[in-house]
Amino acid sequence: MPAETHVEHGPLGRDEIFEIVRDRLADILEIEPATITEGQSFVDDLDADSLALIELVEALEEELSDRTTGFRIEDEDLEDLKTVRDAVDYVHERAS
Repeated sequence: MPAETHVEHGPLGRDEIFEIVRDRLADILEIEPATITEGQSFVDDLDADSLALIELVEALEEELSDRTTGFRIEDEDLEDLKTVRDAVDYVHERAS
């Protein structure tokens, strides 16, 4: 079986995770993905409210459950996710 068939289900790279987080967040906030950087705060820089963050969590869980069995962002961890980088790091640690 060619190696290419397994590439999509291999470990997610940090850059790929950033793209997923950025694209889902851009959809939710209705902004251009290119305007989102890792250093931005969800609340202070992107004006994301708690509902937007819940939508982001649901979108990430749905997207990543196909690649990582049982991927879930725990409710008690949400308060620690303050920036785009925090979310990328969190997903990278658990989905790699």
